[in-house]
Amino acid sequence: MRRDTFLKSIAAMAAAGLLPATSWAQQAVAMKMMLPANPGGGWDTTGRALGKALQDAGVASSVTYDNKGGAAGAIGLAQFVNGSKNDPNALMVMGAVMLGGIITGKPPVTLKQVTPLARITSEYNVFVLPTNSPFKNMAEVVAQLKKDPGSVKWGGGSRGSTEHIAAAMIAKAVGVDPAKINYVAFRGGGEAISAILGGNVTVGGSGLSEFAEYIATGKMKPIGVTSGQRLPSIDVPTLKEQGIDVEIGNWRGVYGAPGISKAQRDELVAKLEKATKSAAWQEALKKNDWTPAWLAGDAFASFVDKEFDSLHDTMTRSGMV
Repeated sequence: MRRDTFLKSIAAMAAAGLLPATSWAQQAVAMKMMLPANPGGGWDTTGRALGKALQDAGVASSVTYDNKGGAAGAIGLAQFVNGSKNDPNALMVMGAVMLGGIITGKPPVTLKQVTPLARITSEYNVFVLPTNSPFKNMAEVVAQLKKDPGSVKWGGGSRGSTEHIAAAMIAKAVGVDPAKINYVAFRGGGEAISAILGGNVTVGGSGLSEFAEYIATGKMKPIGVTSGQRLPSIDVPTLKEQGIDVEIGNWRGVYGAPGISKAQRDELVAKLEKATKSAAWQEALKKNDWTPAWLAGDAFASFVDKEFDSLHDTMTRSGMV
């Protein structure tokens, strides 16, 4: 039987209800995942956990990964825009950091060129000290920040990342000009971790999942989290508990390729939703201290637009734009 005849026959059987309840489009296929960051960071961890969950849920036969770090994800976004057009099996992990990078970097590509699928998690940031730090806690860091803002070197993800914004918010909250903070941006979580472990920055900031193992082994000392309440997996005071009125979360989502149809988008959303209900994904949530934050389709697209406007306003007020 010719391939096209076979495919038409399968489609006809599906339409007539002669195939199993799981739709033809939901069958396991080979998928590709763009991770617009270097290995070791939050997007990398999220993407690989999601790929495992897609396979665990039976909607992906395999998942290949492409790490492309730099410019707060804009380099990976550009490659995804140009190399995945009309591909219904291509995915890209992204999040709040990418919005900040687009605002500050003004790259030639934007999220308007790709297809919003779903927000999947939220995570709070933790600030840590290197083991050789002369400081013991956030209060001592803040005292030095007030004395000489430039002497406190904040290390974290790309310019415009949530930890960058949080550092600016901390400065503003304690009466320091946010424009005077000394923020060192790294291309990925791996580089930031190396800088912190080497004592090359005063304070490091990132999602808790990226620092958890180093905190557990005593290689980093946590001094504050950006959540409203203490996180269940780590006994560290919030910034608010320490008299610093700052609360900020980081969310992560997934986009599809440019040019896919609404039907193809809906199929991808359904696959993602199935993946987030898998045992592999539930294990990843627990292991990484991620908070489920499912929001899909048009509602997710609207959320991103509102987040972009809000973030632009915050960054402008903090002197970052």
